[in-house]
Amino acid sequence: MTGALGDVAAMIHRHFLHLRRTPTRVLGVTLTPVTMVLVLGYMLNKAITVRGNGDYLDYMMAGVGAQVALACVGGIAIGTATSLRNGLIDRFRSLPTARASILVAHTVSDLALAAIGMAIASIVGVLLGWRPHVSAVALLTGFAVLLVFAYVMLWLGVLLGLSVRSPEALGALAGLILVGGSFLSNAFVPLDGLPDWLRTIAEWSPISAVVATCRSLWSGPSSLVDGSFPSTHPMATAIIMLAVIAAITVPLSIRAYRTAGT
Repeated sequence: MTGALGDVAAMIHRHFLHLRRTPTRVLGVTLTPVTMVLVLGYMLNKAITVRGNGDYLDYMMAGVGAQVALACVGGIAIGTATSLRNGLIDRFRSLPTARASILVAHTVSDLALAAIGMAIASIVGVLLGWRPHVSAVALLTGFAVLLVFAYVMLWLGVLLGLSVRSPEALGALAGLILVGGSFLSNAFVPLDGLPDWLRTIAEWSPISAVVATCRSLWSGPSSLVDGSFPSTHPMATAIIMLAVIAAITVPLSIRAYRTAGT
């Protein structure tokens, strides 16, 4: 166990050095969310109404955090596929290290990138007038939920990178996940006006559960349909869904890593 932790620490250090040398990676996970804050939270804030006549900027900030997490999926997926193509993963697997340590280090280092992206997007929101009138504990708990969601999504990105292996295809898929995940949920659009079949899909999206949990912690406007299980128990729904996704993606990612290139 000590050796495995040492392997993880060494690989995390390597990824942090790489991040320091390529700070433009931060732009990749913050550009779209910050743009959404500026366009929807400032330019169209007064034009969009939410349930209870709440402020739309308060409504959307939890969705912006979830969008940062979704933006990280493409980056780690393309990075994993590129490492597989140029032989870096083969060199890692030849080292006397725990196989899972490489993937754990990759996801943990990119989780730090997600945290930086959420901090930047939140600062922009504060500058535009976002004020979560809750305790520091509730505020930090909401961000912790978003980071757990981001970490699970990073494992999904690793699995996609090891499975698809084409950076070009992953780039298109990443855009679909970012846009589709953002708008097929309650991240930016209230679900009341959606068609029944589409509302049901969006209502049971893990993104909707995570965003609704953050809004309840930050005392934001309600975002799910009254009477449904996700709206009544958003945190329980988020925990169950994220646990199921992690239970699927983590073992499959480790297995795909062991057999990649064979």
